[in-house]
Amino acid sequence: MSSNAMHVAKTGLNAQQTRMQVIANNLSNLNTVGFKSDRVNFESLLYQVHRSGGDQTSEGTQLTSALAIGTGVRAVNTQKLYSQGGMVNTDNSFDLAIDGQGFFQVLMPDGRVGYTRNGSFSRSAEGTLTTASGYVVQPEIQIPDDALEVNISQDGIVSVRSPGQNTPQEIGQLTLAVFANPRGLQPVGESFLVETAASGLPTVATPQAQGIGKLMQGSLESSNVNVVQQLVEMIETQRAYEVSSKAISSSDEMMRYISNNL
Repeated sequence: MSSNAMHVAKTGLNAQQTRMQVIANNLSNLNTVGFKSDRVNFESLLYQVHRSGGDQTSEGTQLTSALAIGTGVRAVNTQKLYSQGGMVNTDNSFDLAIDGQGFFQVLMPDGRVGYTRNGSFSRSAEGTLTTASGYVVQPEIQIPDDALEVNISQDGIVSVRSPGQNTPQEIGQLTLAVFANPRGLQPVGESFLVETAASGLPTVATPQAQGIGKLMQGSLESSNVNVVQQLVEMIETQRAYEVSSKAISSSDEMMRYISNNL
């Protein structure tokens, strides 16, 4: 029985190590633009049922509850928490933040479309609106070389003012993507997520349409990581890890007592 207890406690150690890694990743991305914190979810492993509830204990009585012994815990999945991050004013006309639901669409080098809340964009040498890594924002926006001013409205209309023009000229329309289950998106690094069967297909529309958020030019959305909450969870994880370690030590002492005294 003690060896079984050690195995159960070991699953607790593995679970708390996983939780600690998720917390460390959240804290390390505290200053990552548009980062959404992760949460790990756990589930119990199979139970060893020795006697079922309702089993006969005598001719006219039944067992009121089962004799079921758990075999531990495991991490079942992680979830992104899509609460709104704070807005940071940058006064950079190519910086965009989403106030509300939605993701920017970016064409990645492998041909897939990546979805991100990181709106730290730039203009490439060819005049294309790109991410910091040079990936082209979708739909593609081509900014003229002689543009003196770039304006992006809350509903995604991109307009520029060129020399000799008194009124801005519209050159494109930015759209945002939303998903029925955004937590089903798969993180792939570089602040990108890709669609999966769990997320469903994207619904693409202009900002402020169909419940999609609005764009804020000259601002960036900061990470939504709550430092105080993460530190509290870190302490909880550390204490739970210590308790599981103590369970292993206690089981080992019990087995040593049996070996020395029986």
